[in-house]
Amino acid sequence: METDERDTALRWRANGERTVAGLVAGLSDEQLAEPSALPEWSRAHVVAHLARNADALVNLLHWARTGIETPMYPSRAVRNAGIAATAAAPPDELRADFAAARARLAAAVDAMPAEAWAATVRSGQGSPVPAGEVPWMRAKELWVHGTDLRAGLAFADLPADFCVALVDDVLGLFASRDQTPDVRIEATDVDRTWGSGTQSVEGPVAAVAAWLTRSDASGLRGDVPPPPAWL
Repeated sequence: METDERDTALRWRANGERTVAGLVAGLSDEQLAEPSALPEWSRAHVVAHLARNADALVNLLHWARTGIETPMYPSRAVRNAGIAATAAAPPDELRADFAAARARLAAAVDAMPAEAWAATVRSGQGSPVPAGEVPWMRAKELWVHGTDLRAGLAFADLPADFCVALVDDVLGLFASRDQTPDVRIEATDVDRTWGSGTQSVEGPVAAVAAWLTRSDASGLRGDVPPPPAWL
């Protein structure tokens, strides 16, 4: 990732941290226990996931900075258990945990030497990536899961340039899996198109992002097919 792209991702990450922290602060104890937009997850599970994701990304930055291999999670089972345990904590402990994890990640970002951003680490899926991708990885988690909280943030509220990058990212992932949808997508508000398929899909770029990541086609026009699973 080029320096300018990383700086943009760092901005998206910082703004996302502030936005989601504000949403979490506005949730009562009772609201934290209520369902999120994700199946079988409460809002507390979403907050817990974001806390543990922050610590997982701290691991990658430690790896990049020191050369000591430090995966995001020891295993998928450990990841899932950590989210479940965090979500089950009393609400005040959950909020404090989330704030502390965010602070640890911010400190790790600030401690990165310029040359360490080029170090190769591994994503949660085991793919080699430059450490410079970490701010983008965190920005995706924050903005998309921020909408999952059902606390007032919608895809339409997300930065348009972030949504363009998200669509690029998701479609690139689908292409790497030979799962490119048979569509031509036109983002009517940012003058961008993707694909050359037989079906036409049109709408604001935020609606395109919502469709590709959350299978929500409500803001789009055309014969919109269900997308492949994102993650």
